[in-house]
Amino acid sequence: MPITHPFEYYKPARLVDALALLHTHKGGASVLAGGTDLIVWLKEGVAAPRALVDIKGIKELEVLELKDGMLRIGARATFTVLIESKIVRGKFPVLWEAARTVASVGVRNRATLAGNICSAIPCLDSAPALLVYEAVVVLQGPAGTRRIPITEWFVGLKKTARQPDEMVTSIELPLPKKNGGCYVKLGRYAGEDLAQVGLAILAFADNTWRIAHCAVAPTPQRMAGVETILAGKPLAAALISKACARAAKDISPIADVRASKEYRQHMAGIMLTRGLKAAAARLAGTGPAYGTSLL
Repeated sequence: MPITHPFEYYKPARLVDALALLHTHKGGASVLAGGTDLIVWLKEGVAAPRALVDIKGIKELEVLELKDGMLRIGARATFTVLIESKIVRGKFPVLWEAARTVASVGVRNRATLAGNICSAIPCLDSAPALLVYEAVVVLQGPAGTRRIPITEWFVGLKKTARQPDEMVTSIELPLPKKNGGCYVKLGRYAGEDLAQVGLAILAFADNTWRIAHCAVAPTPQRMAGVETILAGKPLAAALISKACARAAKDISPIADVRASKEYRQHMAGIMLTRGLKAAAARLAGTGPAYGTSLL
């Protein structure tokens, strides 16, 4: 399908120039990084910007570094870069697990983490991991730098807290204390598929938990009710049952071509049960290796 909508194309080499273009075309410009969502939306007529600002030539957005207890991921970092990073795999393995489930190799070679969260589709795989790692989205615009906790980033279906003349420049993840975790994704088959349900879980030695979901509500969210039920208690079958019962109340899945509402609801409980056990086992050093499917 061809792109029939006309637009101006810019490829600045400096961040300051990209920001100036967004300000000039305020509300009418789209940022192009990997383009794996945007190009599809252009072809389908879902997006119709007056200008495209291609940031692939801006070197300063390539950063991926762990410094002073903070992982900084630049807006040009692709999912392949995350997968190949020893830092991400060693220090943030739930993000590494989630990155490996995104689409196909070809898509992961182009798609960026920043672009994924800006698309803000309900089933984006990166969101649960970023939520449990308590990430912060860093933006720049005419007013300077703004930092938004990932818990405040998703404000609606395909809507974020970003202003039209702002651009995500990086995503920051504070280095957590020792934990065990997992990302559990339900898809229709092995290979390129969107999540029917996605769960990220972090378990800590003091029996506190961070749990987040995608694909079962209009926006990805932390599961605060489930976390509260689990907090401070040793994991046991009765506690897991209570957590699953609360999870059923915390999610609002829909029925679509990929799964029924009832199937998503049922599988979310199974995934939470397996995920809690795997996260606790990994914390203890006895669980399955990261990257091992739990379904």
